[in-house]
Amino acid sequence: MRTYELLSIIKPNIDSEEYDKIVSKIEENIVALEGKVTSVDKMGRKKLSYDIKDYRDGYFAVQTFEMEPAQVEKFKRQLRLNEDIIRTMLLEVSEVKA
Repeated sequence: MRTYELLSIIKPNIDSEEYDKIVSKIEENIVALEGKVTSVDKMGRKKLSYDIKDYRDGYFAVQTFEMEPAQVEKFKRQLRLNEDIIRTMLLEVSEVKA
C-alpha cells in the first residue's frame, strides 16, 4: 500500500453538517476500496485565490490515507462524480530518506 494525501475543496453554499457528511462519504469511499484513512483535517471555509466554477470560497479538507495503487483511479472517478466537490488534489506521499 502507498500513502496518499487528498485536498478537497467543497462548495461553500452548504451548511457545516452537510460538509461533515461529504467528508465522511469520502472516507467511506476510501474504506470501500480497501484503503485505510490515517488522518483527517477539516480546515473549514477559506477564500480562494481565484474563482473556481464561480465560487469565491470553499470548505477545505485534507485526508491522509493508504491505498493500493490499482484502486486510485476508481477513487479519483468517485471524486469527480461528487457534485459537491469543486476541486481536488491527490498526492502520493513519499518518505524523505536522509
